[in-house]
Parts: sequence; C-alpha cells; structure tokens
Amino acid sequence: MEATTILAMLFLVLAAVESPTANGQTTTGAAPAPAAAAPKTITAILTKAGQFTKFLQLLQSTQAGEQINNQIKGGKSANSGGLTVFAPPDNAFAALPSGTLNKLSDQQKTSLVQFHVVSMLIPMSQFDTVSNPLRTQAGETAAGKYPLNVTAEAGGHVNISTGVVNATVDNTLYSGDRLVVYQVDKVLLPWALYGPPVPAPAPSPVGDKAKKKAGTGAAADAPAAGTTNVTTSDAAAVRRGLVAVAVAVAAVAWCGI
Repeated sequence: MEATTILAMLFLVLAAVESPTANGQTTTGAAPAPAAAAPKTITAILTKAGQFTKFLQLLQSTQAGEQINNQIKGGKSANSGGLTVFAPPDNAFAALPSGTLNKLSDQQKTSLVQFHVVSMLIPMSQFDTVSNPLRTQAGETAAGKYPLNVTAEAGGHVNISTGVVNATVDNTLYSGDRLVVYQVDKVLLPWALYGPPVPAPAPSPVGDKAKKKAGTGAAADAPAAGTTNVTTSDAAAVRRGLVAVAVAVAAVAWCGI
C-alpha cells in the first residue's frame, strides 16, 4: 500500500514538471515573425534573369546600378515614387552598328544608361495613362534632348519611341512595390546622342512685321531723290538774276553820269 502511494506521488510530480503550464508559465511561445526580405537590387534581378551581361557592365562602369539600388533602399524615406527600368538584353546590344557605344564618352555612357530609367513606378496596366514624353533620369525631354514616348496597344503591347529607335516591351522581369523591370527588344538610343541636329526655330512673324514697319518709316522720312537738286538749281538761278539786276543798275547809273 505504501509503495503504491509513493509511486502515485512520483507520477504526479513528474506530470507537474513536464506540464507546459508548470509554474503558471507556458513553454511554447508564439513563433517569431519572419525577418523582412531585403529589397531586390537591379544587379540581382538581371543576374538571375540572365542574358543581360552588357547592360550589367554599363550599370557597373557608370555607377548607375549603385544609384538605382540606393534609390530602392531609401525610396520610402526619400519621398520617391519608385523606379521603372527598361533593360535591353545582350542580343539587343549585339544588333547595334559597330562603334555605337565606343564613340561615347564616360558621361555620355552614363546618360545612355540613365535614359533607360524612369523615376516613377509604372505597372504594365498603367502605360496607357502616362503623359508623354516621359522624363528619364537622363534629363530634359525637349526635342533633340532625351524625350521618351510610350504607347499602349490592345493586348498589353507597349511600344517605346526615342525619336531614333522604336522598341517594344517584351516581358516583365520583376515587379515590386519600389521597382519594376521590363525587358525591351532594343537599346534605347536617345536623340541627344544619336539623333540629327535640331533645326533652329524660324523667326517670329511679329518680329518680321516690326522690321518691315521700321523700314517703311525710314523710307518715308528720307527726302525725295530729286528734291535736293531742284532746290540747289533754283538758288543758283536766283543768284544769277540778282547779279544781272546789279549790272543793269550799274550801267544805267554810269550812262546817267
């Protein structure tokens, strides 16, 4: 009997020790929240996609890739609207005429890469709502500078025009809340680097009218061509008449003497 009691007490003690609520505390806490995923970098996206070796080299050599990554990381605090990148694959660069890139200076290569980056997030469904020309990170959008125009067609097709080349968005490589990356079938060559010179603006019609009016007034103020000669001739005739009169008076006086 005593042995049975002792065994029962031992069983109760062991059960209390192994209980998950021993001493009023639970031994199974809530699972820790997963760590926030690190933001994607343009380098990681293009490397994973493959076939973007040349564009990656330009991103690295111009440091534009680092600038894009910094903007993605600090986007929320930088009051930015995100980024859209148009990435041409290696076969697009291979299709360029020989020397297309080699003739560019380092600054021009930077502008070329920046021309492929728009400082706002444009999902595929919103291409038909954007205002052209889009302003890229290359700068001005005026004719002869860095204008970029996009048109969305039925079926989700998006065309891009630079004034030098017409390209097409092939597919979406990555889409996030701070960055979207599209593959394009051609290198986007900006007008400022590869386009023809922009002709000088025509003179203003208002300016021409003012010049004509000024010329007419000057002509009106000028004396007539024959006016000076007539006045001179009349003066000479008057002088000759006066001399003749003086001679006649002298002759009469002489005769009277």
